[in-house]
Amino acid sequence: MLRLKTFSVIIHIACWLLFMALPLLFTNGRNGTTSIFVLLASPYYWLFCLTYITLFYLNSSLLFPLFFLKKRYVGYAIICVGLLTAIYFLNPFERLLRNSEGWRVKMAMQQAGGRQQFGPAPGDDTGPGAPPPNGDRQGPPRDSLGKSWRDHRPQQFGPGKRKHLDTISLFLFLMIMALSTAIKTVQQWQVTEQRAISAEAEKANAELSFLKAQINPHFLFNTLNNIYTLAITNNANTAESIMKLSNIMRYVTDEVTENFVSLQSEVDCITDYIDLQRLRLGSKTRVNFNITGTIAQQKIAPLLFMTFVENVFKYGVSKQHESAIDINLHIADNMITFMCVNPIFERKEHIERTGIGIVNTKQRLEHLYPGKHVLNIADDNDQFTVVLTLYI
Repeated sequence: MLRLKTFSVIIHIACWLLFMALPLLFTNGRNGTTSIFVLLASPYYWLFCLTYITLFYLNSSLLFPLFFLKKRYVGYAIICVGLLTAIYFLNPFERLLRNSEGWRVKMAMQQAGGRQQFGPAPGDDTGPGAPPPNGDRQGPPRDSLGKSWRDHRPQQFGPGKRKHLDTISLFLFLMIMALSTAIKTVQQWQVTEQRAISAEAEKANAELSFLKAQINPHFLFNTLNNIYTLAITNNANTAESIMKLSNIMRYVTDEVTENFVSLQSEVDCITDYIDLQRLRLGSKTRVNFNITGTIAQQKIAPLLFMTFVENVFKYGVSKQHESAIDINLHIADNMITFMCVNPIFERKEHIERTGIGIVNTKQRLEHLYPGKHVLNIADDNDQFTVVLTLYI
C-alpha cells in the first residue's frame, strides 16, 4: 500500500512538472529568446500554474466527492460555472503570453541601466553630448530593436475596447476538470471493486464457518437423533422436524450464494434453527423469539444474524441452571433491528471459533453496509447482549 501511494505521488509530481514546462514552449515559440529563468521570475507564470493546480485538487478532493458523488448535481454545476467565469476574467494563459515579453524586456532594461552607470559600451556612438535617437533627449531606454519599455507593456482594456476571449485558458480549464473527474471516478470504481471482492471473500468465509458450525456431523447427529426419538414415539412433529432440517440445509447451500436474500428467507432459517434446537433443550431453558413490524420485500445480506443466534445456544444453555434466551427482530420502513440476550455459561472449546465468527460478521458489515449499520456488543453481569441495526 505504501509503495502504491509513493508511486502515485511520483506520477503527480512528474505530470505537474510536464505541465509547468508547457508555458516555456509557448513563449519560446513566440519570440524564441525567452529564458527559463526569466519565465520563472515572472509572477504571471506562477499565477498560471497555481490556478490550474488548485482547480485540479479542488475538484478531485472536494467538489467531486462532496457534490457529484452525493448526487448534488445542481450545486456541482453551479460551482463549475462559477469557476469557469473566474477563469474567463482571470485569463491566466493570455496574461502569461502578454506579459512574458514585457517581463523579459523589463529585466533586460534593468540590466542595461546598470551598465549605463559605468558609461557607454565600446563602439557605442551614444556618448556624452551625442543626441539621443529620434531626437528624444530624455526618452526611456530602448531594446536592440529600437522599442522602448512602454512599447512592451501589456495593453490595458479601456472603456471602448473589447475584451479578448482567452480560449486556451478555457480549454485548459475544461481539460483539468475532466481529467480530475476521470481520475477520481477511476479511484472510486477501484474502491468499489475492492469492497465487492472483499465482501465476496468474507461471505465465502461466513458460509464456510456456518457450514462447519451447523451442518457438521455433530449437529446432524443430535438433530437426527432427536427426530428418531420423535419417530419411534409416533410424535406428530416428526415430519415437520425433518422438513425444517431440510430447509436449513437448502438455505445454506443454495440461497446464500446470492449477495442479498429476502428478509423472509433469513427469518425462516432462524425460525427453523430455533425449533430444531428446542428439540434438545430441557425444561430449564426458555427461548423467546419475537418479531415486530411487517416483513415485505426487504433484502439483507445472508447469514448476518445466524452467527449471533448460534452463539446464543452455545453459551446460553445449561443443564444445571435455568436460563432465558431472548431473540427479537424489529422491522421498520427503512431499518431492521436485531437483538439477542442470553446468560453466559462458559465453554472454553468454543471461544476461539466464536470470536472468529463475530470478527467475520463485523468485516462483512463494513463491506456490505458501510455507514449504514450500528453494532453494539455488551458483556455485563454474565449477560451477553447483541444489538445490530441495519439501515436499508
